[in-house]
Amino acid sequence: MAALLSGALIALTLLASVISGAAAEKAKVAHFALSNGLDVVVIPDRRAPIVTHMIWYKVGSADEPWGKSGIAHFLEHLMFKGTEKNPSGRFSKTLAAFGGVENAFTSNDYTGYYQRAAREHLEALMAFEADRMTGLVLTDSVVGPELNVVLEEQNTRVANNPAARLGEDVAAALFLNHTYGRPVIGWRHEIEKLNREDALDFYRRFYAPNNAIVVVAGDVTEEVVRDIAERTYGKIARRADLKPRQRPQEPEQRSVRQVTLSDPQVAQPSLQRSYLVPSYSTAKPGAAEAIEVLAHILGGGSNSRLYRTLVAETGIATNAGGWYQGTALDMTKLGIYATPRPGVTLAQLETQVDAVIAKLIADGITSQELERTKLRLIADAVYAQDNQSSMARWYGAALATGATVEEVSAWPDRIRSVTAPAVEAAARQWLDRRRSVTGYLTNDAVKREEKRS
Repeated sequence: MAALLSGALIALTLLASVISGAAAEKAKVAHFALSNGLDVVVIPDRRAPIVTHMIWYKVGSADEPWGKSGIAHFLEHLMFKGTEKNPSGRFSKTLAAFGGVENAFTSNDYTGYYQRAAREHLEALMAFEADRMTGLVLTDSVVGPELNVVLEEQNTRVANNPAARLGEDVAAALFLNHTYGRPVIGWRHEIEKLNREDALDFYRRFYAPNNAIVVVAGDVTEEVVRDIAERTYGKIARRADLKPRQRPQEPEQRSVRQVTLSDPQVAQPSLQRSYLVPSYSTAKPGAAEAIEVLAHILGGGSNSRLYRTLVAETGIATNAGGWYQGTALDMTKLGIYATPRPGVTLAQLETQVDAVIAKLIADGITSQELERTKLRLIADAVYAQDNQSSMARWYGAALATGATVEEVSAWPDRIRSVTAPAVEAAARQWLDRRRSVTGYLTNDAVKREEKRS
């Protein structure tokens, strides 16, 4: 087994070396700002005459006024309702006519809109986005029906999804004071009360060139993108009254918390846990990278501690893993999850999860685990360069949460420098049950059975 592992590490090392060399040959990512404060990132990719154009607004659900949860996501929907210059539907029809695609997304910290089309249409994409940055026209006749669309989305994605509801409850219990505790889509009773003025107030407050980042990935040069950006986005005046993003921060977390959601729809019970940890924006130098490696060793794939112990060796779980949401403006989450095999209670499963974590903290990690994890993370990052959308999202999300282009580009080198002592220190400091919330997802029949046992 050791020989097989060594062979796998050698293969990963060679792979990382080859693809890192290939990545180094790619054109350098460019970054500049227009005089109105708009940040622009250009990621050259000459393999096909295609461009991906994204605009990221540095505002998300965590920036919403109290009592108006869901307004960031609702406005994302309304941004497709047109302007005086380009009435509802014209942008989408024009894009479809030349074979392009579009979509949008909202997160805790940012809202983004993107299109992909042939490179000769880049100026049209920028012109349309620049127009709706300040020219959005909303009437009650379009706002009301779109609110119903959002409510149906909440119904489908959350109200009828027990796992999603439990995730909301875990987040609300984890963040005692920060607005990350509210759902991105919003609390339903607050969504129901959103209106046209709420949307316009939010739009006028946050949608401005000096609160946005444009990322263009594809068959373009910095000079071409700069020229088009100046002719389109450059005509928009900066917002003088834009204030720094300040959210309420978390107090000291002192108590172990657990929430249980029981629902007849649940066919398979499961466990999820979130720990409050630093993000790349809030961590000390090197700390977030160590947490990233820790999360992968603990729960990243079939070689992780949780999967090997709970699934492959003891067989008490059918699935187990973990993740780290490192891209965030404030404190963030490290999560783990597991699904028990029939006959295993969630309490029994949680005991074994805690045993895996305790062993990692007590005994540390192996050199093979460390090297395999670092190589895998680096390889995944380099592979992402083969996808325009992935690269645009990587840079856009990072810059929207306080990082720089240089920090994004240097991320693989920072992962390479992570040491075993740093990972072990991260485990001791951050995998503290008092910094966590554990969620049980069950149904009434399973809950009664667990009580009897």
